[in-house]
Amino acid sequence: MKARAFLKRTKKCGELRIEDVGNEVIINGWVNKRRDLGGLIFVDLRDRFGIVQVVFNPTENPELFAQAEKLRSEYVVAIKGVVGKRPGDTRNSNLGTGDIEITAREMEILNTSKTPPFVIKDDIKVDESLRLKYRYLDLRRPEMLRNMYLRHKIVKAVRDFLDNEDFLEIETPMLIRATPEGARDFLVPSRMSAGKFYALPQSPQLFKQILMVSGMEKYFQIARCFRDEDLRADRQPEFTQIDIEMSFVERDDILGLAERMMKFMFKTVLGHDLETPFPRLSWEDAMNRYGIDKPDTRFGMEIVDVTEIAAKTDFQVFRNVIEGGGVIKGIKLPSCAGYSRKRVDELSEFVKKYGAHGILPIALKEGGNFKSPLAKATTDEQKREIIEAFDAKEGDLIALLAGKADFVLPILGKLRLEMGNQLDLIDKSKFNFLFVIDFPMFHFNEEENRIDSEHHPFTSPKTEDMHLIDTDPLKVKADAYDMVLNGHEVASGSIRIHSKDLQKKILEIIGISSEEADQRFGFLLEAFDYGAPPHGGIAPGLDRIIAEICGKNTIREVIAFPKNTAGDCPMTGAPVEIEDEQLGVLKIKVKK
Repeated sequence: MKARAFLKRTKKCGELRIEDVGNEVIINGWVNKRRDLGGLIFVDLRDRFGIVQVVFNPTENPELFAQAEKLRSEYVVAIKGVVGKRPGDTRNSNLGTGDIEITAREMEILNTSKTPPFVIKDDIKVDESLRLKYRYLDLRRPEMLRNMYLRHKIVKAVRDFLDNEDFLEIETPMLIRATPEGARDFLVPSRMSAGKFYALPQSPQLFKQILMVSGMEKYFQIARCFRDEDLRADRQPEFTQIDIEMSFVERDDILGLAERMMKFMFKTVLGHDLETPFPRLSWEDAMNRYGIDKPDTRFGMEIVDVTEIAAKTDFQVFRNVIEGGGVIKGIKLPSCAGYSRKRVDELSEFVKKYGAHGILPIALKEGGNFKSPLAKATTDEQKREIIEAFDAKEGDLIALLAGKADFVLPILGKLRLEMGNQLDLIDKSKFNFLFVIDFPMFHFNEEENRIDSEHHPFTSPKTEDMHLIDTDPLKVKADAYDMVLNGHEVASGSIRIHSKDLQKKILEIIGISSEEADQRFGFLLEAFDYGAPPHGGIAPGLDRIIAEICGKNTIREVIAFPKNTAGDCPMTGAPVEIEDEQLGVLKIKVKK
């Protein structure tokens, strides 16, 4: 049966302006709100581009008015009418269409709607699980529409920028073989190869390196990535990154490109001028100053080391820690000297959650009074040195922590962020970028009693540390880097290994034998025999960048159809159990 034609729109709801007064238009959309006022019916009609007010007058068209009385929220309608100027006292300056309204002449109800489980508007107090179950309704909300629009514009800006930089956009396979990249793979069975499995890519790492060997020189892809790992606010089992790889480059070439891309993106999409070059901070400095390798630099409160001063005091607890190879470090909490005993105890309870015994507080009271359990064990000179080390003043509170550096620093980093938020020290309007460089090449996995890669095993060691590969690999620094925005890692990358012998050596250090390397990565290693150029890349996380721009704590707010924190899709019910018949075709049995 041939579908009946409907009143097809000639104008979008959100684009009508005072210049359209007197014109006959057709608009299509959803009923946002219906109001019966003084014998007239007013309907706010919404499409992706905005809202416009439509008026139904019973004296002009009683039948149409009766039809309008049937309208309910989220009905889909087509309306023909004439654009008119709103009376002065009814203008709505909050709407782009607030100067005009449409007097309806004809209407078709294209579809009805059940009463939505939540109101289609911003700032709703609704459980996220309900929003995800009815995501198609949630996406109608103006806020979500803005997020999707911003995502589209950012992707377009990235493509425009990289095209202008002579990059080729090349798609890589979704069905690959499993690779060791730090997380578990999602496995995909194959009917054609019973008992064998593809893996979904954690990233296009091996293929982008192969593309460099292939002579593509500059590659990018808006790449889908899949990782079967525990979820947090900034993690999803599937996510999107801007995958970039370049040949004949060194680290600074890649960092410079990433800076220019971000500057172009922010200017083009947001009209915001980023300051470049971005600051660069070594991994060691980031940990020592902020207690984290992705520091939020929108506020100060940096970690201060007072180990040397503490060693001179008579405070036995500190001296015991220092003699055992530990450190004394702390942060300054501005204008917090007036904290009650209860409030100070809350700070100790916070650090105890991470294994510390508590903080040692120093309150700088009025008149220079040094109030602290440390007071009697320190001379006036030592007190002065501590105060100067923290650049503290009357009214400030110093929180000290003692222990091994690798234990103390992350806890102080968490306390710094907690208090930065509590004291409202973070300027949420800022976009503070920086690069963290010179990461460790490896770390020791105590649970497995082995050495693991800090990034991934295809990362190149820094040239000046090559001599340590055989003798002291845990001291080797990687030619790796992260881009950080407001305390979130938003990109990661490295210069890659392009030597077959070095690649096998690195794999051997992390427990992959030469035979296993040939079995798992033989195609990459063989490619290195045919003229592999020096190359490297970076992969900004698209979801995280957009979430930060939108001021969202979770990337679920900027992904059209995300999974929940359990990795489930409330809308479709995925994942689901598979029927035995289908499992049989795949030659798979599920162990209950």
